[in-house]
Amino acid sequence: MAKHEELPVPIYSSLEPVYGEGSQVEEAQLRFDKLKSKFLEVFGHPPEVFARSPGRVNLIGEHIDYEGYSVLPMAIRQDTIVAIRKHDKGDAEKLLRIANVNDKYTTCNYPADPNQEIDLKNHKWGHYFICGYKGYYEFAKSKGVDVGEPVGLDVLIDGTVPTGSGLSSSAAFVCSATIAIMAAFGVNFPKKEIAQVTCDCERHIGTQSGGMDQAISVMAKNGFAELIDFNPIRATDVQLPVGGTFVIAHSLAESQKAVTAATNYNNRVVECRLAAIVLGIKLGMKPQEAISSVKTLSDVEGLCVQFASGRGSNDPVLAVKEYLKEEPYTAEEIEKISEKNLPSILGDNPTSLDVLKAAKHFKLHQRAAHVYSEAKRVYAFKDTVASSLR
Repeated sequence: MAKHEELPVPIYSSLEPVYGEGSQVEEAQLRFDKLKSKFLEVFGHPPEVFARSPGRVNLIGEHIDYEGYSVLPMAIRQDTIVAIRKHDKGDAEKLLRIANVNDKYTTCNYPADPNQEIDLKNHKWGHYFICGYKGYYEFAKSKGVDVGEPVGLDVLIDGTVPTGSGLSSSAAFVCSATIAIMAAFGVNFPKKEIAQVTCDCERHIGTQSGGMDQAISVMAKNGFAELIDFNPIRATDVQLPVGGTFVIAHSLAESQKAVTAATNYNNRVVECRLAAIVLGIKLGMKPQEAISSVKTLSDVEGLCVQFASGRGSNDPVLAVKEYLKEEPYTAEEIEKISEKNLPSILGDNPTSLDVLKAAKHFKLHQRAAHVYSEAKRVYAFKDTVASSLR
């Protein structure tokens, strides 16, 4: 029997398998009816297919997925639905017309060109659909799928995940968009492959995503949290105690992750990379070797544990305390250790260069200590949950 993540995205002809029974499915039916009616009103014809992806809440494992460490999120009921219709090949107008049931979001038009660049300086909500569009074509070509000539698409979005709330509305959008495009073109792939491609393609928006948000949105199972591992992506069901309640409180403060990436999300990714390089050098690697081979803190964990073992421990944080000062580092201090200027170290990633332009200092000790300790807490939480079920 195939593992959960090796199965393709399921296809249903009714809402009950997705939304359950009673008031939940009745509410969902009204929503889909409204979406279909709105699609007909906007585009003059009904959609061919709907795709849905949920938001998520991360139970434990904050800011460690992009360092290669396991996380433990669960999906939530709030989701994004994409209604889509593919134009015929003979249609002269080759446009991607992307509308939203929420009038707050004006209709976006893009050329039906999978090679188009996303204008990161001019942020539009429709850019997230283009991430999925580009991702589909890149992935399909890599799998040997004949994608043919691009055609126009009519698209209508309905999302109930609060935007900028920390519940991954962007990942729900990108995942549902990618799956909708695949469905419109009549293809499907294993969930783990879709999780990876949606992680990769959301980076077109300028965030250096680690993959947790997309993985849980694609691979979630009703009634379970999931332990998500990376390299390769895989999911393990985690049964939560019966009667357990999780309260998700929305502060109503909105964080636009893509807009503030250089000073917030991507800043942490860059700090982790620099912390890993400095640790590698301090623990015996030659500077050029560390710069070329060390990408994440997981790459130098072995060296940190080796250092700790000489002190009767296996905790990599001991190396962090020994070799990374608690005060923030300046660019000049890191360049002295690495014997190279920071733009040349991070020059393979334009979004990292944006971080360098905005940052005045770098918190290497705090980032490394958090990543190593949080990675341990994920498994401690999983073991605690398992023990309470016995």
